Amino acid sequence: MDAAALHTPVAIVGGGPVGLMLALFLDRHGVRSTVFDAAHHPYGEPRGNTHNARTMEHYRRLGISAAIRRLGLPAEHPADIAYFTRYDGHELARLPLASRSLRMRQTGAAPATDQTPEPVHRANQMYVERFLYEHVRTRPRITLLLGRTVTGLRQDRTQVLLRTEDADGRVAHTRARYAVGCDGGRSFVRRSLGVQYEGPGSLDQEVLGRRATAAHLRLPTFHKDVMTGPRAWSYWALNSELVMNLIALDGEDEFFLLTSSVDPDTADTGRLTDLVQRATGTPLPVEVLGHRPWTPGAALVAQRFTIGRVLLAGDAAHLFTPNGGFGMNTGVDDAANLAWKLAAVLQGWGGPGMLATYETERRPVALRNTAAARELNAGLGSIARPRALEEDGPAGEEARARVGDLLRDYGERTHSLGVQLGARYDGSPIVADDGEPPADSWGTYTPSSVPGGRAPHLWLDDWHGQGSSLYDRLATGWTLLRLGGGAPDSKPLEAAAQGLGMPLAVLDVDVPEARDLYERDLVLIRPDQHVAWRGNRLPTDPGELVAQLTGSGQAGAREAA
Repeated sequence: MDAAALHTPVAIVGGGPVGLMLALFLDRHGVRSTVFDAAHHPYGEPRGNTHNARTMEHYRRLGISAAIRRLGLPAEHPADIAYFTRYDGHELARLPLASRSLRMRQTGAAPATDQTPEPVHRANQMYVERFLYEHVRTRPRITLLLGRTVTGLRQDRTQVLLRTEDADGRVAHTRARYAVGCDGGRSFVRRSLGVQYEGPGSLDQEVLGRRATAAHLRLPTFHKDVMTGPRAWSYWALNSELVMNLIALDGEDEFFLLTSSVDPDTADTGRLTDLVQRATGTPLPVEVLGHRPWTPGAALVAQRFTIGRVLLAGDAAHLFTPNGGFGMNTGVDDAANLAWKLAAVLQGWGGPGMLATYETERRPVALRNTAAARELNAGLGSIARPRALEEDGPAGEEARARVGDLLRDYGERTHSLGVQLGARYDGSPIVADDGEPPADSWGTYTPSSVPGGRAPHLWLDDWHGQGSSLYDRLATGWTLLRLGGGAPDSKPLEAAAQGLGMPLAVLDVDVPEARDLYERDLVLIRPDQHVAWRGNRLPTDPGELVAQLTGSGQAGAREAA
Protein backbone atom coordinates (compact mmCIF):
# COMPACT_ATOMS: atom_id res chain seq x y z
CA MET A 1 0.00 0.00 0.00
CA ASP A 2 1.31 3.41 -1.02
CA ALA A 3 2.48 5.25 2.09
CA ALA A 4 1.12 8.47 0.56
CA ALA A 5 -2.39 7.08 0.16
CA LEU A 6 -5.28 9.33 1.14
CA HIS A 7 -6.35 8.75 4.73
CA THR A 8 -9.87 9.33 5.98
CA PRO A 9 -11.63 8.33 9.19
CA VAL A 10 -14.65 7.01 7.23
CA ALA A 11 -14.76 5.99 3.58
CA ILE A 12 -18.28 5.98 2.14
CA VAL A 13 -18.67 3.93 -1.04
CA GLY A 14 -21.65 5.28 -2.97
CA GLY A 15 -22.82 8.87 -3.36
CA GLY A 16 -26.57 8.32 -3.46
CA PRO A 17 -28.88 9.85 -0.86
CA VAL A 18 -27.94 7.36 1.87
CA GLY A 19 -24.20 7.85 1.39
CA LEU A 20 -24.56 11.63 1.28
CA MET A 21 -26.79 11.67 4.35
CA LEU A 22 -24.29 9.51 6.24
CA ALA A 23 -21.55 12.00 5.35
CA LEU A 24 -23.73 14.90 6.54
CA PHE A 25 -24.58 13.18 9.82
CA LEU A 26 -20.88 12.41 10.40
CA ASP A 27 -20.08 16.05 9.65
CA ARG A 28 -22.67 17.11 12.23
CA HIS A 29 -20.89 14.92 14.79
CA GLY A 30 -17.52 16.43 13.87
CA VAL A 31 -16.19 13.45 11.86
CA ARG A 32 -14.45 13.73 8.49
CA SER A 33 -15.44 11.39 5.67
CA THR A 34 -14.67 10.74 2.01
CA VAL A 35 -17.43 9.78 -0.40
CA PHE A 36 -16.57 7.80 -3.53
CA ASP A 37 -18.97 7.49 -6.45
CA ALA A 38 -18.41 6.08 -9.93
CA ALA A 39 -20.65 8.72 -11.52
CA HIS A 40 -19.44 12.22 -12.32
CA HIS A 41 -22.75 13.82 -11.38
CA PRO A 42 -25.97 12.98 -9.52
CA TYR A 43 -28.28 10.35 -10.95
CA GLY A 44 -30.46 12.00 -13.59
CA GLU A 45 -33.45 9.63 -13.81
CA PRO A 46 -36.45 9.54 -11.46
CA ARG A 47 -36.55 6.98 -8.68
CA GLY A 48 -38.17 7.20 -5.23
CA ASN A 49 -40.68 9.99 -4.65
CA THR A 50 -41.47 9.84 -0.93
CA HIS A 51 -39.55 11.47 1.88
CA ASN A 52 -41.43 10.19 4.88
CA ALA A 53 -42.05 11.90 8.20
CA ARG A 54 -38.95 10.40 9.84
CA THR A 55 -36.65 11.29 6.95
CA MET A 56 -37.99 14.83 7.01
CA GLU A 57 -37.15 14.97 10.73
CA HIS A 58 -33.60 13.91 9.87
CA TYR A 59 -33.41 16.65 7.24
CA ARG A 60 -34.62 19.09 9.91
CA ARG A 61 -31.81 18.05 12.26
CA LEU A 62 -29.36 18.92 9.49
CA GLY A 63 -31.05 22.27 8.83
CA ILE A 64 -32.13 21.40 5.29
CA SER A 65 -35.80 20.38 5.56
CA ALA A 66 -37.13 23.76 4.42
CA ALA A 67 -34.91 23.73 1.33
CA ILE A 68 -35.95 20.19 0.44
CA ARG A 69 -39.64 21.09 0.81
CA ARG A 70 -39.15 23.61 -1.98
CA LEU A 71 -38.24 20.78 -4.36
CA GLY A 72 -40.70 18.68 -6.34
CA LEU A 73 -44.33 19.62 -6.86
CA PRO A 74 -45.42 23.26 -6.59
CA ALA A 75 -46.57 24.31 -3.13
CA GLU A 76 -50.30 24.27 -3.97
CA HIS A 77 -50.26 21.07 -6.05
CA PRO A 78 -52.41 18.32 -4.44
CA ALA A 79 -50.63 15.14 -3.37
CA ASP A 80 -53.69 12.93 -4.01
CA ILE A 81 -53.44 9.30 -5.09
CA ALA A 82 -56.10 8.77 -7.77
CA TYR A 83 -57.23 5.56 -9.50
CA PHE A 84 -58.94 5.43 -12.90
CA THR A 85 -60.10 2.79 -15.35
CA ARG A 86 -58.31 4.91 -17.94
CA TYR A 87 -57.27 8.50 -17.58
CA ASP A 88 -60.12 9.62 -19.83
CA GLY A 89 -62.52 7.14 -18.21
CA HIS A 90 -64.03 6.51 -14.79
CA GLU A 91 -62.38 7.61 -11.55
CA LEU A 92 -62.47 4.56 -9.27
CA ALA A 93 -61.15 6.07 -6.06
CA ARG A 94 -59.17 9.01 -4.76
CA LEU A 95 -57.13 9.33 -1.60
CA PRO A 96 -57.07 13.08 -0.89
CA LEU A 97 -53.70 14.27 0.40
CA ALA A 98 -52.93 17.88 1.16
CA SER A 99 -50.58 20.01 -0.89
CA ARG A 100 -47.26 21.02 0.61
CA SER A 101 -48.47 24.46 1.63
CA LEU A 102 -51.68 23.09 3.18
CA ARG A 103 -49.78 20.40 5.10
CA MET A 104 -47.51 23.00 6.63
CA ARG A 105 -50.50 25.21 7.53
CA GLN A 106 -52.12 22.19 9.21
CA THR A 107 -48.91 21.59 11.14
CA GLY A 108 -49.03 25.17 12.36
CA ALA A 109 -52.45 24.51 13.92
CA ALA A 110 -51.55 21.13 15.43
CA PRO A 111 -51.81 20.35 19.17
CA ALA A 112 -48.72 20.44 21.38
CA THR A 113 -48.32 16.65 21.29
CA ASP A 114 -48.61 16.34 17.49
CA GLN A 115 -46.24 13.59 16.34
CA THR A 116 -45.58 14.78 12.78
CA PRO A 117 -43.67 18.04 13.00
CA GLU A 118 -42.35 17.28 9.51
CA PRO A 119 -45.11 15.72 7.37
CA VAL A 120 -44.31 13.44 4.45
CA HIS A 121 -43.00 15.26 1.38
CA ARG A 122 -43.28 14.21 -2.29
CA ALA A 123 -40.19 15.16 -4.27
CA ASN A 124 -38.39 12.83 -6.61
CA GLN A 125 -35.10 11.47 -5.40
CA MET A 126 -33.25 12.91 -8.40
CA TYR A 127 -34.13 16.47 -7.31
CA VAL A 128 -33.18 15.87 -3.68
CA GLU A 129 -29.97 14.08 -4.65
CA ARG A 130 -28.84 17.10 -6.67
CA PHE A 131 -29.51 19.32 -3.68
CA LEU A 132 -27.59 16.99 -1.34
CA TYR A 133 -24.59 16.97 -3.72
CA GLU A 134 -24.44 20.75 -3.67
CA HIS A 135 -24.96 20.93 0.08
CA VAL A 136 -22.24 18.35 0.76
CA ARG A 137 -19.80 20.51 -1.21
CA THR A 138 -20.26 23.28 1.38
CA ARG A 139 -19.19 21.07 4.29
CA PRO A 140 -15.43 21.23 4.93
CA ARG A 141 -15.29 17.85 6.69
CA ILE A 142 -16.67 16.00 3.63
CA THR A 143 -14.51 15.11 0.61
CA LEU A 144 -16.58 14.15 -2.45
CA LEU A 145 -14.65 12.17 -5.06
CA LEU A 146 -16.76 11.65 -8.18
CA GLY A 147 -15.84 9.49 -11.15
CA ARG A 148 -13.92 7.06 -8.94
CA THR A 149 -14.98 3.41 -8.85
CA VAL A 150 -13.95 1.30 -5.87
CA THR A 151 -12.36 -1.82 -7.37
CA GLY A 152 -10.65 -3.32 -4.33
CA LEU A 153 -11.35 -3.56 -0.62
CA ARG A 154 -9.59 -5.36 2.19
CA GLN A 155 -9.27 -4.80 5.89
CA ASP A 156 -7.06 -5.70 8.80
CA ARG A 157 -7.27 -5.14 12.53
CA THR A 158 -6.65 -1.38 12.32
CA GLN A 159 -7.85 -0.11 8.95
CA VAL A 160 -9.66 -0.64 5.66
CA LEU A 161 -7.71 -0.40 2.43
CA LEU A 162 -9.59 0.72 -0.71
CA ARG A 163 -8.41 0.71 -4.32
CA THR A 164 -10.14 3.08 -6.75
CA GLU A 165 -9.93 3.74 -10.48
CA ASP A 166 -11.09 6.67 -12.59
CA ALA A 167 -12.42 6.53 -16.15
CA ASP A 168 -8.87 6.76 -17.55
CA GLY A 169 -7.67 3.80 -15.50
CA ARG A 170 -5.69 5.85 -13.01
CA VAL A 171 -5.44 3.98 -9.71
CA ALA A 172 -5.49 5.53 -6.25
CA HIS A 173 -5.53 4.06 -2.75
CA THR A 174 -7.27 5.12 0.42
CA ARG A 175 -6.72 4.10 4.02
CA ALA A 176 -9.75 4.47 6.27
CA ARG A 177 -10.49 3.61 9.85
CA TYR A 178 -13.91 2.38 8.73
CA ALA A 179 -15.71 1.93 5.42
CA VAL A 180 -19.44 1.92 4.71
CA GLY A 181 -20.98 0.38 1.60
CA CYS A 182 -23.84 2.60 0.42
CA ASP A 183 -23.42 1.40 -3.15
CA GLY A 184 -26.84 0.01 -3.94
CA GLY A 185 -28.44 -3.31 -4.67
CA ARG A 186 -25.45 -4.60 -6.67
CA SER A 187 -23.06 -3.44 -3.97
CA PHE A 188 -19.41 -4.13 -4.69
CA VAL A 189 -18.72 -3.76 -0.98
CA ARG A 190 -21.28 -6.40 0.01
CA ARG A 191 -20.05 -8.84 -2.63
CA SER A 192 -16.43 -8.25 -1.59
CA LEU A 193 -17.37 -9.29 1.93
CA GLY A 194 -19.09 -12.46 0.68
CA VAL A 195 -22.41 -11.34 2.15
CA GLN A 196 -25.59 -12.48 0.41
CA TYR A 197 -29.14 -11.20 0.45
CA GLU A 198 -31.78 -13.34 2.14
CA GLY A 199 -35.53 -13.24 1.57
CA PRO A 200 -38.10 -13.46 -1.23
CA GLY A 201 -37.58 -11.92 -4.64
CA SER A 202 -40.15 -10.67 -7.14
CA LEU A 203 -43.82 -11.46 -6.73
CA ASP A 204 -45.36 -13.51 -9.53
CA GLN A 205 -48.26 -11.18 -10.25
CA GLU A 206 -49.45 -9.10 -13.17
CA VAL A 207 -49.64 -5.82 -11.28
CA LEU A 208 -46.10 -4.59 -10.54
CA GLY A 209 -44.74 -8.10 -10.35
CA ARG A 210 -42.12 -10.18 -12.14
CA ARG A 211 -40.01 -7.68 -14.11
CA ALA A 212 -41.28 -4.20 -14.75
CA THR A 213 -40.41 -1.00 -16.56
CA ALA A 214 -39.69 2.45 -15.14
CA ALA A 215 -39.66 5.40 -17.52
CA HIS A 216 -39.16 9.16 -17.42
CA LEU A 217 -41.74 10.84 -19.65
CA ARG A 218 -42.73 14.26 -20.83
CA LEU A 219 -46.46 14.55 -21.53
CA PRO A 220 -47.01 18.19 -22.57
CA THR A 221 -50.80 17.92 -23.04
CA PHE A 222 -51.70 15.48 -20.24
CA HIS A 223 -53.28 18.09 -17.99
CA LYS A 224 -54.72 20.12 -20.86
CA ASP A 225 -56.35 17.37 -22.93
CA VAL A 226 -56.73 14.33 -20.62
CA MET A 227 -56.74 15.07 -16.89
CA THR A 228 -58.82 18.23 -16.90
CA GLY A 229 -60.27 17.59 -13.43
CA PRO A 230 -58.62 17.77 -10.01
CA ARG A 231 -54.90 17.09 -10.12
CA ALA A 232 -53.06 14.38 -8.19
CA TRP A 233 -49.54 13.32 -7.36
CA SER A 234 -50.05 9.67 -8.34
CA TYR A 235 -52.32 8.71 -11.24
CA TRP A 236 -53.14 5.00 -11.59
CA ALA A 237 -54.83 3.43 -14.61
CA LEU A 238 -56.27 -0.04 -13.90
CA ASN A 239 -58.36 -2.15 -16.25
CA SER A 240 -58.42 -5.70 -17.59
CA GLU A 241 -55.89 -4.78 -20.28
CA LEU A 242 -53.20 -2.82 -18.44
CA VAL A 243 -52.02 -1.31 -15.17
CA MET A 244 -49.72 1.68 -14.92
CA ASN A 245 -48.87 4.47 -12.53
CA LEU A 246 -47.93 7.98 -13.60
CA ILE A 247 -46.30 10.01 -10.83
CA ALA A 248 -46.19 13.78 -11.27
CA LEU A 249 -42.63 15.07 -10.97
CA ASP A 250 -42.79 18.82 -11.54
CA GLY A 251 -46.55 19.44 -11.54
CA GLU A 252 -46.40 20.37 -15.22
CA ASP A 253 -45.39 17.89 -17.91
CA GLU A 254 -42.80 15.49 -16.44
CA PHE A 255 -43.91 12.11 -15.11
CA PHE A 256 -42.43 8.91 -13.73
CA LEU A 257 -44.04 5.79 -15.22
CA LEU A 258 -44.11 2.43 -13.42
CA THR A 259 -45.69 -0.56 -15.13
CA SER A 260 -45.54 -4.29 -15.70
CA SER A 261 -47.76 -3.97 -18.78
CA VAL A 262 -44.80 -3.68 -21.15
CA ASP A 263 -41.86 -6.10 -21.33
CA PRO A 264 -38.71 -4.28 -20.11
CA ASP A 265 -36.60 -6.30 -22.57
CA THR A 266 -38.55 -4.97 -25.55
CA ALA A 267 -39.64 -1.61 -24.16
CA ASP A 268 -38.79 1.20 -26.54
CA THR A 269 -40.20 4.60 -27.37
CA GLY A 270 -42.87 3.12 -29.60
CA ARG A 271 -44.15 0.55 -27.10
CA LEU A 272 -44.12 3.02 -24.21
CA THR A 273 -45.93 5.63 -26.28
CA ASP A 274 -48.55 3.07 -27.30
CA LEU A 275 -49.08 2.03 -23.67
CA VAL A 276 -49.56 5.61 -22.47
CA GLN A 277 -51.93 6.41 -25.31
CA ARG A 278 -54.02 3.31 -24.57
CA ALA A 279 -54.13 4.30 -20.89
CA THR A 280 -55.18 7.85 -21.73
CA GLY A 281 -57.57 6.91 -24.51
CA THR A 282 -56.12 9.56 -26.79
CA PRO A 283 -53.11 9.88 -29.13
CA LEU A 284 -51.46 12.50 -26.94
CA PRO A 285 -47.78 13.31 -27.61
CA VAL A 286 -45.32 11.27 -25.52
CA GLU A 287 -41.60 12.06 -25.15
CA VAL A 288 -39.61 9.22 -23.57
CA LEU A 289 -36.66 10.78 -21.72
CA GLY A 290 -35.35 7.46 -20.43
CA HIS A 291 -36.39 3.99 -19.30
CA ARG A 292 -34.98 1.01 -17.45
CA PRO A 293 -36.02 -2.41 -16.13
CA TRP A 294 -36.66 -3.02 -12.45
CA THR A 295 -37.91 -5.86 -10.26
CA PRO A 296 -40.83 -5.13 -7.91
CA GLY A 297 -41.81 -7.37 -5.03
CA ALA A 298 -38.36 -8.01 -3.58
CA ALA A 299 -37.93 -8.13 0.20
CA LEU A 300 -34.22 -8.85 0.49
CA VAL A 301 -32.02 -8.21 3.53
CA ALA A 302 -28.27 -8.79 3.78
CA GLN A 303 -27.14 -11.64 6.03
CA ARG A 304 -24.84 -9.23 7.87
CA PHE A 305 -24.64 -5.45 8.17
CA THR A 306 -21.27 -5.33 9.94
CA ILE A 307 -18.11 -7.28 9.09
CA GLY A 308 -15.11 -6.03 11.03
CA ARG A 309 -14.49 -2.42 10.06
CA VAL A 310 -16.82 -2.50 7.06
CA LEU A 311 -20.55 -1.82 7.33
CA LEU A 312 -23.50 -1.80 4.93
CA ALA A 313 -26.34 0.73 4.66
CA GLY A 314 -29.23 1.51 2.34
CA ASP A 315 -29.87 -0.75 -0.64
CA ALA A 316 -26.55 -2.50 -0.05
CA ALA A 317 -28.12 -3.81 3.16
CA HIS A 318 -31.77 -4.20 2.10
CA LEU A 319 -33.67 -4.15 -1.17
CA PHE A 320 -37.32 -3.07 -1.30
CA THR A 321 -40.26 -3.08 -3.62
CA PRO A 322 -41.26 0.60 -3.93
CA ASN A 323 -44.80 0.20 -2.55
CA GLY A 324 -45.09 2.49 0.46
CA GLY A 325 -41.88 4.34 -0.37
CA PHE A 326 -39.91 2.65 2.43
CA GLY A 327 -36.60 1.89 0.70
CA MET A 328 -34.63 5.13 0.67
CA ASN A 329 -36.23 6.21 3.94
CA THR A 330 -35.08 3.05 5.72
CA GLY A 331 -31.60 3.75 4.37
CA VAL A 332 -31.59 7.32 5.71
CA ASP A 333 -32.58 5.93 9.11
CA ASP A 334 -29.65 3.49 8.81
CA ALA A 335 -27.35 6.48 8.32
CA ALA A 336 -28.79 8.29 11.36
CA ASN A 337 -28.22 5.21 13.52
CA LEU A 338 -24.72 4.50 12.25
CA ALA A 339 -23.23 8.00 12.14
CA TRP A 340 -23.27 8.72 15.87
CA LYS A 341 -21.87 5.27 16.64
CA LEU A 342 -18.96 5.77 14.27
CA ALA A 343 -18.41 9.18 15.87
CA ALA A 344 -18.48 7.61 19.34
CA VAL A 345 -15.81 5.07 18.46
CA LEU A 346 -13.62 7.52 16.56
CA GLN A 347 -13.86 10.12 19.31
CA GLY A 348 -13.01 7.61 22.01
CA TRP A 349 -16.20 7.51 24.08
CA GLY A 350 -17.80 4.56 22.31
CA GLY A 351 -16.89 1.18 23.78
CA PRO A 352 -15.96 -2.08 22.05
CA GLY A 353 -19.59 -3.16 21.82
CA MET A 354 -20.86 0.01 20.15
CA LEU A 355 -20.56 -0.72 16.42
CA ALA A 356 -21.95 -4.24 16.74
CA THR A 357 -25.27 -2.67 17.81
CA TYR A 358 -25.72 -1.16 14.35
CA GLU A 359 -26.60 -4.59 12.96
CA THR A 360 -28.40 -5.61 16.16
CA GLU A 361 -30.71 -2.61 15.88
CA ARG A 362 -31.11 -2.03 12.16
CA ARG A 363 -31.39 -5.51 10.67
CA PRO A 364 -34.70 -6.29 12.44
CA VAL A 365 -36.06 -2.95 11.17
CA ALA A 366 -35.01 -3.88 7.63
CA LEU A 367 -36.80 -7.23 7.91
CA ARG A 368 -39.92 -5.50 9.23
CA ASN A 369 -39.98 -2.76 6.59
CA THR A 370 -39.22 -4.96 3.57
CA ALA A 371 -42.03 -7.28 4.69
CA ALA A 372 -44.44 -4.34 4.96
CA ALA A 373 -43.58 -3.12 1.45
CA ARG A 374 -43.98 -6.60 -0.02
CA GLU A 375 -47.37 -7.00 1.68
CA LEU A 376 -48.52 -3.72 0.15
CA ASN A 377 -47.31 -4.88 -3.25
CA ALA A 378 -49.18 -8.17 -2.91
CA GLY A 379 -52.27 -6.33 -1.70
CA LEU A 380 -52.42 -4.22 -4.84
CA GLY A 381 -51.87 -7.26 -7.04
CA SER A 382 -54.74 -9.14 -5.39
CA ILE A 383 -57.37 -6.60 -6.50
CA ALA A 384 -59.26 -8.09 -9.43
CA ARG A 385 -59.79 -5.99 -12.59
CA PRO A 386 -62.87 -7.45 -14.30
CA ARG A 387 -63.80 -6.45 -17.84
CA ALA A 388 -66.98 -4.91 -16.43
CA LEU A 389 -64.92 -2.07 -14.93
CA GLU A 390 -65.17 -0.15 -18.19
CA GLU A 391 -68.75 -1.08 -19.04
CA ASP A 392 -71.72 1.25 -18.87
CA GLY A 393 -74.79 0.12 -16.96
CA PRO A 394 -75.40 -1.58 -13.59
CA ALA A 395 -72.71 -4.27 -13.97
CA GLY A 396 -70.04 -1.66 -14.60
CA GLU A 397 -71.23 0.57 -11.77
CA GLU A 398 -71.22 -2.35 -9.34
CA ALA A 399 -67.73 -3.46 -10.41
CA ARG A 400 -66.32 0.06 -10.11
CA ALA A 401 -67.85 0.55 -6.66
CA ARG A 402 -66.43 -2.74 -5.41
CA VAL A 403 -62.94 -2.14 -6.83
CA GLY A 404 -63.00 1.48 -5.66
CA ASP A 405 -63.63 0.39 -2.06
CA LEU A 406 -60.69 -2.01 -2.27
CA LEU A 407 -58.44 0.68 -3.73
CA ARG A 408 -59.38 3.19 -1.03
CA ASP A 409 -58.54 0.62 1.63
CA TYR A 410 -55.23 -0.14 -0.09
CA GLY A 411 -54.43 3.56 -0.39
CA GLU A 412 -55.07 4.14 3.31
CA ARG A 413 -52.64 1.35 4.17
CA THR A 414 -49.87 3.02 2.16
CA HIS A 415 -49.79 5.86 4.75
CA SER A 416 -48.03 3.44 7.14
CA LEU A 417 -47.15 5.95 9.84
CA GLY A 418 -46.12 3.06 12.08
CA VAL A 419 -43.44 2.08 9.57
CA GLN A 420 -42.31 5.69 9.25
CA LEU A 421 -41.99 6.53 12.96
CA GLY A 422 -42.29 3.23 14.79
CA ALA A 423 -38.82 1.68 14.45
CA ARG A 424 -37.76 0.34 17.84
CA TYR A 425 -34.53 -1.09 19.23
CA ASP A 426 -35.96 -3.20 22.04
CA GLY A 427 -33.45 -5.68 23.40
CA SER A 428 -30.45 -3.71 22.15
CA PRO A 429 -27.50 -3.94 24.56
CA ILE A 430 -27.21 -0.14 24.52
CA VAL A 431 -30.84 0.42 25.53
CA ALA A 432 -31.87 0.16 29.21
CA ASP A 433 -35.05 -1.94 29.16
CA ASP A 434 -37.91 -0.45 31.17
CA GLY A 435 -41.56 -1.18 30.55
CA GLU A 436 -43.67 -2.75 27.85
CA PRO A 437 -43.39 -1.08 24.42
CA PRO A 438 -46.53 -0.38 22.42
CA ALA A 439 -47.67 -3.11 20.05
CA ASP A 440 -46.02 -2.90 16.68
CA SER A 441 -48.27 -1.60 13.92
CA TRP A 442 -47.35 -0.79 10.35
CA GLY A 443 -50.27 1.57 10.02
CA THR A 444 -50.32 3.57 13.24
CA TYR A 445 -47.70 5.11 15.50
CA THR A 446 -48.11 5.23 19.28
CA PRO A 447 -45.71 7.66 20.99
CA SER A 448 -44.02 6.12 24.02
CA SER A 449 -41.06 6.88 26.25
CA VAL A 450 -40.35 3.17 26.76
CA PRO A 451 -36.63 2.98 25.92
CA GLY A 452 -35.83 1.84 22.41
CA GLY A 453 -38.30 3.95 20.43
CA ARG A 454 -38.25 7.39 18.86
CA ALA A 455 -38.46 10.14 21.46
CA PRO A 456 -42.05 11.44 21.38
CA HIS A 457 -42.39 14.82 19.74
CA LEU A 458 -43.66 17.93 21.50
CA TRP A 459 -44.31 21.47 20.35
CA LEU A 460 -43.19 23.78 23.13
CA ASP A 461 -45.43 26.55 24.41
CA ASP A 462 -43.66 29.28 22.46
CA TRP A 463 -43.78 27.44 19.16
CA HIS A 464 -46.55 29.43 17.46
CA GLY A 465 -44.88 31.53 14.83
CA GLN A 466 -41.48 30.23 15.90
CA GLY A 467 -41.55 26.54 14.90
CA SER A 468 -40.10 25.60 18.30
CA SER A 469 -40.06 21.82 18.28
CA LEU A 470 -38.59 19.84 21.15
CA TYR A 471 -36.39 18.25 18.51
CA ASP A 472 -34.86 21.66 17.77
CA ARG A 473 -33.70 21.84 21.39
CA LEU A 474 -32.05 18.42 21.52
CA ALA A 475 -28.27 18.43 21.48
CA THR A 476 -26.12 16.96 18.72
CA GLY A 477 -24.93 14.38 21.23
CA TRP A 478 -26.97 13.01 24.14
CA THR A 479 -29.73 14.97 25.86
CA LEU A 480 -31.06 14.39 29.36
CA LEU A 481 -34.61 15.72 29.66
CA ARG A 482 -35.59 16.98 33.12
CA LEU A 483 -39.37 17.12 33.05
CA GLY A 484 -42.13 18.59 35.16
CA GLY A 485 -40.26 21.09 37.30
CA GLY A 486 -39.50 18.66 40.12
CA ALA A 487 -36.89 16.46 38.44
CA PRO A 488 -33.96 15.40 40.63
CA ASP A 489 -30.43 16.70 40.35
CA SER A 490 -28.62 15.27 37.31
CA LYS A 491 -25.06 16.16 38.31
CA PRO A 492 -23.94 12.55 39.08
CA LEU A 493 -24.97 11.42 35.59
CA GLU A 494 -23.33 14.47 34.01
CA ALA A 495 -20.12 13.66 35.85
CA ALA A 496 -20.20 10.02 34.74
CA ALA A 497 -20.69 11.09 31.13
CA GLN A 498 -17.93 13.66 31.35
CA GLY A 499 -15.57 11.07 32.79
CA LEU A 500 -16.03 8.93 29.69
CA GLY A 501 -16.08 11.83 27.23
CA MET A 502 -19.71 11.18 26.29
CA PRO A 503 -21.28 14.44 25.01
CA LEU A 504 -24.28 15.19 27.22
CA ALA A 505 -26.52 18.24 27.52
CA VAL A 506 -29.32 18.77 30.04
CA LEU A 507 -32.64 20.26 28.92
CA ASP A 508 -35.29 21.36 31.43
CA VAL A 509 -38.82 21.21 30.02
CA ASP A 510 -41.39 22.36 32.57
CA VAL A 511 -44.70 21.97 30.74
CA PRO A 512 -47.43 19.52 31.81
CA GLU A 513 -47.74 17.97 28.35
CA ALA A 514 -44.09 16.93 28.41
CA ARG A 515 -44.28 15.11 31.75
CA ASP A 516 -47.53 13.41 30.73
CA LEU A 517 -46.11 12.36 27.36
CA TYR A 518 -42.82 11.00 28.75
CA GLU A 519 -44.23 9.58 32.02
CA ARG A 520 -40.94 10.03 33.91
CA ASP A 521 -39.00 12.89 35.47
CA LEU A 522 -35.76 12.00 33.67
CA VAL A 523 -35.39 10.72 30.10
CA LEU A 524 -32.07 10.17 28.35
CA ILE A 525 -32.21 10.59 24.56
CA ARG A 526 -29.55 9.28 22.20
CA PRO A 527 -27.99 11.31 19.38
CA ASP A 528 -30.39 9.62 16.91
CA GLN A 529 -33.41 10.81 18.95
CA HIS A 530 -34.24 7.37 20.36
CA VAL A 531 -34.92 6.97 24.09
CA ALA A 532 -32.09 5.10 25.85
CA TRP A 533 -33.16 5.27 29.51
CA ARG A 534 -35.85 6.79 31.72
CA GLY A 535 -36.51 7.05 35.46
CA ASN A 536 -37.86 9.19 38.27
CA ARG A 537 -34.43 9.25 39.85
CA LEU A 538 -30.92 8.46 38.74
CA PRO A 539 -29.66 4.88 38.97
CA THR A 540 -27.58 4.01 42.00
CA ASP A 541 -24.50 3.81 39.76
CA PRO A 542 -24.71 6.36 36.93
CA GLY A 543 -21.33 5.18 35.67
CA GLU A 544 -22.75 1.72 35.07
CA LEU A 545 -25.57 3.21 33.02
CA VAL A 546 -23.17 5.31 30.94
CA ALA A 547 -20.97 2.26 30.36
CA GLN A 548 -23.93 0.25 29.09
CA LEU A 549 -25.28 2.96 26.81
CA THR A 550 -21.89 3.63 25.22
CA GLY A 551 -21.13 -0.02 24.52
CA SER A 552 -18.51 -0.29 27.25
CA GLY A 553 -20.50 -2.66 29.44
CA GLN A 554 -23.56 -4.87 29.15
CA ALA A 555 -24.95 -4.71 32.69
CA GLY A 556 -28.28 -2.95 33.05
CA ALA A 557 -28.76 0.13 35.19
CA ARG A 558 -31.81 0.30 37.40
CA GLU A 559 -33.50 3.19 39.11
CA ALA A 560 -32.55 3.53 42.77
CA ALA A 561 -35.07 2.21 45.26
